[in-house]
Amino acid sequence: QVQLVESGGGLVQAGGSLRLSCSASGRSFRTYVMGWFRQALGKERQFVAGINWSCDNINYGDSVKCRFTISRDNAKGTIYLQMNTLNPEDTAVYYCGARNSLSTSYRYWGQGTQVTVSS
Repeated sequence: QVQLVESGGGLVQAGGSLRLSCSASGRSFRTYVMGWFRQALGKERQFVAGINWSCDNINYGDSVKCRFTISRDNAKGTIYLQMNTLNPEDTAVYYCGARNSLSTSYRYWGQGTQVTVSS
């Protein structure tokens, strides 16, 4: 079982930056693939970024490449999402997820944190 808690969301102007954090507790965090997803109002949940335990397999959704950076600190049980050059289309609830490295489906989810980008 893994418990995830996101933080760091808020209101920011277009062009600004935010850093989201996701604190994980429970067994085997170090072995889990961690990811960020987002869901805008009325839209499906969208993959943002993912990172494996050793940080040598990182990938991003097309809409955030070169603007967002995912990282993790296994000692602290925390992952981060640095978001730069934000635009109103980035407005969404951002969720942290975790999955076993042998699975393709994310099993554990946080409660989400709202990010709102004003124009």
